[in-house]
Amino acid sequence: MANEYGTVAELKERLGIEAADDSRDGLLNRALAAASRGIDLACGNRRFWLDPDPVQRTVTPSGRVVRKADGELLLVDDIGSLTGLAVEVGWAGAFTAVTGYETSPDNALLKGKPVTGLLRTDGLWGAARTRVRVTARWGWPAVPDDIAEASLIQASRLFKRKDSPEGVMGSAEWGVVRLSRRDPDVWALIEPYILDGFG
Repeated sequence: MANEYGTVAELKERLGIEAADDSRDGLLNRALAAASRGIDLACGNRRFWLDPDPVQRTVTPSGRVVRKADGELLLVDDIGSLTGLAVEVGWAGAFTAVTGYETSPDNALLKGKPVTGLLRTDGLWGAARTRVRVTARWGWPAVPDDIAEASLIQASRLFKRKDSPEGVMGSAEWGVVRLSRRDPDVWALIEPYILDGFG
């Protein structure tokens, strides 16, 4: 699998599985992948891994532009690196490069956070039919520690779920317990990263 927020080695350590024991690696990999993609979905289809190369996306400014005192802010998906960043405006296949913009929030990448807006200080993002084409390395500069921890907690839970097919776990010491639908620790860790309108 790719782009998980933890490693099989970390998950084995958490579960008390010997590092050399590879008999359950398939299950562990699936649990990590499911936990990571579940966190992405819970956060509003946000992803915390960074594209290795710039990828082009086209957006319509309508509903994405915030008018500010110093210009128009175009809200974009998370951009985790300025390497290869290119912005163009146009329509019907004819695009022109835009240079008069700033990234927002200020110093986001230096703080380990993504760029989420492009502020155009010397013009507008366009009229009704205009499209904006952004080429960027999408995602986060690095996986936040909270997201990595939440992924390992959730992957541990998913791996152990095979032992509780009806959603019930128990022991002779403390009896039978129904598992909660949502792990409160996972939720507390990912909640600050949930995009507005989700959760």
